[in-house]
Amino acid sequence: MQPSLTDFQDLFVEALYNPEADSLTLLTDQPGFSVYRNTVMKGAVDALQANFPTVERLVGSEWFLAAAAIHARHAPPVDARLVYHGSGFPAFLDRFEHAQQMPYLGNVARLDLLWNQCHTAHEEPGVDVNRLASLAPEELATLVLKPRRAAQWLWFAEQPVFTIWRHNREQIPMPEDLAWHGEGALLVRSGGVVTWHALTVGECAFLDACKAGAPLEHAAKQATEVEPSLDMLDLLTRLVGADAFTTTEPA
Repeated sequence: MQPSLTDFQDLFVEALYNPEADSLTLLTDQPGFSVYRNTVMKGAVDALQANFPTVERLVGSEWFLAAAAIHARHAPPVDARLVYHGSGFPAFLDRFEHAQQMPYLGNVARLDLLWNQCHTAHEEPGVDVNRLASLAPEELATLVLKPRRAAQWLWFAEQPVFTIWRHNREQIPMPEDLAWHGEGALLVRSGGVVTWHALTVGECAFLDACKAGAPLEHAAKQATEVEPSLDMLDLLTRLVGADAFTTTEPA
């Protein structure tokens, strides 16, 4: 019985990424198929290499390419735009046997992934700074600040991931006395350039609340409950200056 087109496509993809698959032997036995398989695999590995440069700098090219090949065989690209390839790579590194001595590696990959998300996010206008400055305190309290899609952040509770990522991304020496504690990171694309900024746990909580649609007064309350010493005026100044918000709406 001949397979349906959908079944044939599934078997074809399986044969591409699994050299031991024998479901399409009449096709896979042809020399040209091996060439095509190698080309497809190289494209997937090259995409991972391009999308996770900080991970490669940490582990070296040989280690990275071997790990990327394993991942590519089990998680082929699902989008023809390979800049989006690798969404499952951080979780793969978390589980990868040969990465267990680097428990932060998956989180470093998450920041590389975050960089790509900022880089490829749809363009949105920034917040109207003059309008913000003209608001009375009671109006400001009810304002909803909407983070831009090109502004992404993560909190890492137990690892100095942002410091590790930033020093390798910028190719500068790691501090010799690196303190092992939680860190947050904000990545923002503004004017076509992705920049990065350190965040505290309270600052991440504030952005989480803003993303959830909380008015400024409530978002600030949630942030200071997590971090009582947080300077909200300083935080707002830095976030607006980093172009983290797109619109302001009354609650």
